[in-house]
Amino acid sequence: MTKAEKIDFALTTLEHLYPETPVPLDHKDPFTLLVAVVLSAQCTDERVNQITPKLFAVADNPYDMAKMTVEEIAAIIRPCGLVPMKSKGIHAFSKTIVEAYGGEVPASFEALEAMPSVGHKTASVVMSQAFGVPAFPVDTHIHRLMYRWGFSNGKSVEQTEKDAKRLFPRELWNKLHLQIIFYGREYSPARGWDLERDIITKTVGRRSEIAKWEKEQLAKAKKKSSKKS
Repeated sequence: MTKAEKIDFALTTLEHLYPETPVPLDHKDPFTLLVAVVLSAQCTDERVNQITPKLFAVADNPYDMAKMTVEEIAAIIRPCGLVPMKSKGIHAFSKTIVEAYGGEVPASFEALEAMPSVGHKTASVVMSQAFGVPAFPVDTHIHRLMYRWGFSNGKSVEQTEKDAKRLFPRELWNKLHLQIIFYGREYSPARGWDLERDIITKTVGRRSEIAKWEKEQLAKAKKKSSKKS
């Protein structure tokens, strides 16, 4: 298959599997999404969605969040991990949004990335999912799959993002990045990966990745056989 055919196969398969792409993090507006995305660093979406209702019951807007102390925020978000950084960041960017932007989350990459605890990936998620601006946030699933599929060299998330934006049509970015995340979680995880279920990697994947999986299966089979004997 040519590179174009591989990309087309991946896109067609993803669209078939995930015609709808609901945003995984529960939110009601750009601010609550921004908070949820910051909380999701090294934390599952499921856990974030368990914590945010408790936090937003106290403060679901930058004005109320800025009035809370860092310690009060920390006490609520503790199950999400990285508590000192996240609580300080949420408190600080809430104050920035109130003081510099009249309580409205700014709809620009530059302004978002200039705020505490808001990196490029977080800004990309907010721009994409809250404001509908084409972006391609790269998480661990996308980084892993872009390499497995031979669409990027895996050297850095920055390079993976550049490759994704180069290979995929701009009008697909906002939906596609979620489709790849959903696929990675369901069919192509980092642990417990079963190539037989992973139709995209099995069809278009990097040969070295497929060979590595096959080698691991052979080793497991030999180990199992030796135990029986």
